[in-house]
Amino acid sequence: MHRIRLVLPYLKEQGIQAEVLAVEAEQVATPMDPWLAAGLPQEVPVHRVKARSLRWARIPGLGLLGARALSALRKKGNALLHSGNFDLVYFSTTVFGIHVLGPEWQQKFGVPFVMDYQDPWVSDYYREHPEVRPPGGRFKYALVDYLNRRSEPRVLRYCRGITSVSPAYPEQLAKRYPWLKILPSESVAVPEVVSEAVSSQHALPALVIPFPGDSRDFDRVRQEAVRQSVFDPKDGFKHWVYVGRGGADMWFALRTLFSALSQLREAGEGDFLKLLRMHFIGTSYAAAGHGEKTIEPVAAEFGLQQQVCEHTDRIPYSETLRCLLDADALIIPGSDDPGYTASKAYPYLLAGRPLLAIFHEASSVVKLIRKAGGGSIVAFKPEDSLASVSQRLRTIQGWATGEIPHIALDPEAFESHTARLQASELASFWKRCLIQD
Repeated sequence: MHRIRLVLPYLKEQGIQAEVLAVEAEQVATPMDPWLAAGLPQEVPVHRVKARSLRWARIPGLGLLGARALSALRKKGNALLHSGNFDLVYFSTTVFGIHVLGPEWQQKFGVPFVMDYQDPWVSDYYREHPEVRPPGGRFKYALVDYLNRRSEPRVLRYCRGITSVSPAYPEQLAKRYPWLKILPSESVAVPEVVSEAVSSQHALPALVIPFPGDSRDFDRVRQEAVRQSVFDPKDGFKHWVYVGRGGADMWFALRTLFSALSQLREAGEGDFLKLLRMHFIGTSYAAAGHGEKTIEPVAAEFGLQQQVCEHTDRIPYSETLRCLLDADALIIPGSDDPGYTASKAYPYLLAGRPLLAIFHEASSVVKLIRKAGGGSIVAFKPEDSLASVSQRLRTIQGWATGEIPHIALDPEAFESHTARLQASELASFWKRCLIQD
């Protein structure tokens, strides 16, 4: 929801009158944060619907938000679209199960839709890495994957355009579906809506646009004196912070970090390790208290149990931003998946703290930090060894004393990633998708 939340205040100046359809906050299995809703522009209507209760989560297949909310979203969406006041529907959520409403609404009301690929709907990662256990276990993941592979092409055949946080996702779609032709975002050609029986190529405009950043979030956190309870920034320890998911695909980056630290200790250096505390926060998508730790076990391989604290439970977004501001330094371990973008990098950069990012060379995060600054980047390739990447990390200035350098963010280079500029890009893209041949 952060893409929409951040661009909403700037859409009006682009000539866009937006309304939001969302699920009631208490029916989503994540921490509630009233601070987020308080920052929404008051002139934008937000229609909230009641999904089935979280108690349905005990029934296999019905606990997912898409299954619980589909009926309520359909009913309210029907009522809104029946008014005839809408030109376009934009699905900006990783709850891909509700994207199936797009073709339904288009056929019923003649309103086209655009999809936002914040993550892949269908992923080949666990097929290509069978040694990695997928989230939720192999059986549950296989069932969800089967349903996703049936639903995605049916929806794409009717879609007017897609936005994507990563250039890899449109490329994956074109490779997976031979009948799909991805058009550059500058193209004004609009794909014809075809029936599933038609096998001719379906042209689909695509705009690659990662989540934006907005410094106003940090301004609010400072002005409203938001507090966090994960760690005490004044306790005398040196606090390095990462907030975001964990997982096996991040183990190479994590092992690079932990290996470089342990080698300092083995060399009789790194006295700062006695005071170092690395906090990995919100690493699991599981319900509070039920998350499986995926980072502390890796730290234990390198004898860093005392230095690493993993908090699997997610925390409210406002407290996340406060954690970033309170940190002595920020660390972002990236995925070994080259298509992984990590839009979380934007608030990290805007926090203005010393930053270390370890990412696959092909990730857009590498290109961004090299262009705009804001942090130190260590990039790796699939053929790189752990030792070689750790060695590159140890060459960072100040590493031996635990001082990650502070590198200023270039505001001009970062400008295209701000919420205001991205609101303009989105508005232009939506209008292109509405132009008929």
